[in-house]
Amino acid sequence: DGTTDITRTVHWGQPTPLQKEAYTRVLMGNIDLSRLIFPPRTGGGVLESFARRALWEVGLNYGHGTGHGIGNFLSVHEWPVGFQSNNIPLTVGMFTSIEPGYYLDGEFGIRIEDVALVVEAQTK
Repeated sequence: DGTTDITRTVHWGQPTPLQKEAYTRVLMGNIDLSRLIFPPRTGGGVLESFARRALWEVGLNYGHGTGHGIGNFLSVHEWPVGFQSNNIPLTVGMFTSIEPGYYLDGEFGIRIEDVALVVEAQTK
């Protein structure tokens, strides 16, 4: 009873070394942001760099937002939750997509997208 948003990338054939590297780093970004523990009410714009870090390490990046709120019986893209600098702080109970990617114009594209729920983390 609601909305979801998920993206997977598949390859038919033999991926090139660049495609393997880019896919691995996009996956690392998705995992890094998904597992991140951050202080309450941290803004999404602050957290976005964790999804891009693995790509940045090898000079790669993507030109779209890292995520967006998930609507309930509405549009799948729902503001204000997300990772842009103008979004409200993330709080317990919010759903957001996490969707890093990499695109080489005219060659290939990669996106790995999941929906995440902001939960309270148990810290030391």
